[in-house]
Amino acid sequence: MANVEHRGPVTGPAGAGSGRTSVLRAGLWLIAAVLAARQLVAVLRTPRGERLTDLETWIGPNGVLHVTGSLYDAPDRFTGTPFAGLVLKPLSRAAEQALGWGWTFGSLALVVALGLVTARALPQPVSRRTSLFAAPVAISLLMLSLPVRNAFTTGQTSIIPVLLVLLGCFAVRGEKASGALIGAAAALQPTVLLFAPLLWFTGRRRAAVSSGVTFVAATALAWAAMPHDSWTYWIHHLAGAGLATNPAANANQSLHGMLLRFGLEGPLEIGLFALLAVAVAALGLRRAVTYARDGQLLLAVAITGCVAVAVSPTTWQHQLLWVLLAVVGRVGKRASDRYMWPVLVILALTLPSTMLLPNMTFLEPVRDNVVLIAALAAACAVPFLPRTSPYYATPTPAEHAAPVPGRWSWVPLVPVWRRVLSRPNLILELLLIRVGYSAYQQVRLAATGGTISGGRATAEEHGRQIHSIERFLHIDIEHWVNHAVVQHAAWLKDFFNFYYTSFHFVVPLSVLAFLYVRRPAEYRWARSALGFATLLALVGFWLYPLAPPRLMPGLGFIDTVHGVQDFSKPNYGTLTQLTNQYAAMPSLHFGWSLWCGIVIVVLARSWWVKAFGLVHPLCTVSAIVATGNHWVLDAVGGATVVGAGFFLTYVLQGPRARTVSAAARQGDRAGREDSAGLRAG
Repeated sequence: MANVEHRGPVTGPAGAGSGRTSVLRAGLWLIAAVLAARQLVAVLRTPRGERLTDLETWIGPNGVLHVTGSLYDAPDRFTGTPFAGLVLKPLSRAAEQALGWGWTFGSLALVVALGLVTARALPQPVSRRTSLFAAPVAISLLMLSLPVRNAFTTGQTSIIPVLLVLLGCFAVRGEKASGALIGAAAALQPTVLLFAPLLWFTGRRRAAVSSGVTFVAATALAWAAMPHDSWTYWIHHLAGAGLATNPAANANQSLHGMLLRFGLEGPLEIGLFALLAVAVAALGLRRAVTYARDGQLLLAVAITGCVAVAVSPTTWQHQLLWVLLAVVGRVGKRASDRYMWPVLVILALTLPSTMLLPNMTFLEPVRDNVVLIAALAAACAVPFLPRTSPYYATPTPAEHAAPVPGRWSWVPLVPVWRRVLSRPNLILELLLIRVGYSAYQQVRLAATGGTISGGRATAEEHGRQIHSIERFLHIDIEHWVNHAVVQHAAWLKDFFNFYYTSFHFVVPLSVLAFLYVRRPAEYRWARSALGFATLLALVGFWLYPLAPPRLMPGLGFIDTVHGVQDFSKPNYGTLTQLTNQYAAMPSLHFGWSLWCGIVIVVLARSWWVKAFGLVHPLCTVSAIVATGNHWVLDAVGGATVVGAGFFLTYVLQGPRARTVSAAARQGDRAGREDSAGLRAG
């Protein structure tokens, strides 16, 4: 496995472009520094007893670390190898507070080094921009990843094996030294020994032998120094497989953990795990060798690491960094598909699985094994492009609308955000919509944290303000409409209840789905406007918590959907803990329905379809008022954020794609007419 040749970045012409690149690079380094500082603060502010928990095995009297007895007999058992314990023994003379600071800053230095080595290991050739931005982006992604955050907090050595392997493959000259580093990594994380076959089958046999010898020597040294612990780890607990209190926990992202979660136990589970592990190792290593010979050594390292993740009996969250390295693989012939795989991996390694998939029973097998599925996909399934492919460096470009100036000379503000006419990747789009909505739910719920208990008075005060303004404007029709529907039109009450609870999500998703299939260029325009409107609404929820009419005591409103409520402890069934009932201003029920109406009116070709598009916002505003869920001014706020969403989309991107195309065609036609006139003259 020959080291990939690395050339210095290609210098481009000086000027404004170079200046913008420098500013952007400085901004990326600033982001990386902020994330690092945030990580340090988060760890150091964690209460004693909740951080560096994996090192608590070493904490003795008076907060001083020492080792007496076995590492694996304590209630909170050490989960590393005996060699890892031997490496940590010099820390046994340090005070706990000093260890906390030293461990935290030492881990930060390891992450920075890992990011720098990863950036230099990218397969060549790379563009000048990529070479400049790779290091800060890599460090930022590492800081955001769940494995690094977990290693910082629990006091794990899991960053070290990854760094040692990368140093052995990319930074150290000489096969013996390279193998020694990888062997030392295997002594800390035994499944790293899978890199020895990779070295052997790519022609670096001395490195493979050196890695095996180093592993055996390090393990023997630990056995000589700690015989009881070595016996406990390697024999009694089968290479650490039995150290975990619950290997079936979701945190164990290995094939063994997945099979246990499926309910398999005993000899059947062990036999199936062994069979799957052998199959994954054989297929994954074969793919790794292929990509290493292709010159994509970093991808080969990532694939081998993903194999190690899958076949280990226990692979905890802090040991999953190998999967993040798989983002370097290039997938897809079209430019619109190129970002799908990196985004999938980054989201899986940075976000809780509950944000990626909804809480539905039939999705539990996928949600509980998201990272393992990503590792298995990288190791065995994802068709990464070879460097010999014509699409490796130049994928099929997306079709863009011809750039046409907007109504104002300064539009668009972001010229590089060009109008793409083709539909985006469906998997990526669905995932981003899910993550975006999950984030929206979390922010909306936290926007008035503690409102239902401690901040309810603020929301009610704002409700009285809104009611006073409406009375001054003579638009306070909510009470009359609410009681008229309840007392004189029971069928209308039932209709509005059903409409309020059922159509809020169905109609916008249906419009988006139709646009995606039939009008892809318009889909991007409409989706961007909806996203901006929702973000602006979150600002409103945060700054102005507002009690809806049905939660205003003393005003006599009837909650037609949920029934009579105790305002101090409102009960909405399963939604009580999942929703923020005081996020009323602006009304996204009306805002999203108005967005649907505008999109249909603008894009529909038939007048009756345009008229039908106005029915949904009309029914929605009637429903939110009649059911006592919103004030009239909430609907005005919803209309405002939707209008601002469309305006921001126009300002940032310019005219929508259809308008641009029509203008371009009109310009071409005018040009042809002028040419014909000149020839006639």
